[in-house]
Amino acid sequence: MPTSPKPSPFAHWMLREIFEQPSTLEATVARYVDEDGLCSETCAPLLEWLKRVQNKIVIAASGSSRHAGLLAELIIEDLSGIPVDVEYASEYSYRSEKALTNTAVMVISQSGETADTLAALRKANLVGNETLAITNVDDSTMEREATVSFPTVAGRERAIPATKSFTAQLLNLYLLALMSAISRDLMDAAELKQRLAEVAALPDQIEAQLRGWEEAMHGVAYQYREAKNFLFLGRGIHYPIAREGALKLKESAYLHAEGYPSGELKHGPNALVAEGTPLVMIATVDHSDPDSIQRYEKVVQLMRDMREQHASILAIANTGDETVAELADHTVYVAEMREPLLAICETIPLQLLSYWMAINNGIDVDHPRNLTKAVLAE
Repeated sequence: MPTSPKPSPFAHWMLREIFEQPSTLEATVARYVDEDGLCSETCAPLLEWLKRVQNKIVIAASGSSRHAGLLAELIIEDLSGIPVDVEYASEYSYRSEKALTNTAVMVISQSGETADTLAALRKANLVGNETLAITNVDDSTMEREATVSFPTVAGRERAIPATKSFTAQLLNLYLLALMSAISRDLMDAAELKQRLAEVAALPDQIEAQLRGWEEAMHGVAYQYREAKNFLFLGRGIHYPIAREGALKLKESAYLHAEGYPSGELKHGPNALVAEGTPLVMIATVDHSDPDSIQRYEKVVQLMRDMREQHASILAIANTGDETVAELADHTVYVAEMREPLLAICETIPLQLLSYWMAINNGIDVDHPRNLTKAVLAE
């Protein structure tokens, strides 16, 4: 009988799939971007779908896919002005049909079979909404039933915690945001060319940093090996990444973790800040964006306040950021780039933190308890 494939040379599929992300993101670029810009064959149906969007887009998803949707909400609105709402798929299915009219609906699911997300898609189709599915499995039910399909190119993901499928979703959604701006004539050819060049460079940039992230997070996880509670904090598009980091730690290492917007910490969660509860603070910045600079300055001030409370801080920061390094107990660096691409990069060190915390706890990280790869029943 043929033997099952092994994650060699890695100890687990999760770690192997984390390290596959440069190649999976490169595959996405190859599928949707060509030398002339956006590939007309693969992107034309998406542009036509966006032109048919009348009022707003509702994104229905669960788990990591919903976090990707939260990021998409911000970048689509910022680039195109199209209003976007993000719903829990399990709640959307039970909304009144009066609230669902004249709305385009996007569903996001790694498997394309997630029960509550599929139910949301079918409800949207039933009331006549334009629908779009982002899935990672060819010929999935969602791909077949949606008006338009926008598949990710992550390949089969064997570990239950989503890693490469999540970053593939983020890249697809960034490309969709660029298309949304084009569909509204809000981005000229020169800006699109520049942004696509940055996308094309992303896989190599991640490849160059991966080993350093692994080594850094291996050490951090050892330092935090006794911690049982974590708070993850991020502003703007970094908030969904904070939520995703917290989810990874829950499902991979069985640790209590919560993700919050940085500005909300003092509105209640600050009561949890104490010895033994590390703060994971995303403090990256895109210096070409004044809004990003303003958010960064607020995060730095919050770090100062947390130092006065003697909090233990793990920061994700730009390479060479001495200000953050002086305020944090541990700093893991990410090369500076445009903010939506920063979000893709900074999620990978958080995946590695979850992996190594799980290993410290003796957990079979590929098969965490009580979880399945696709939730096929509510």
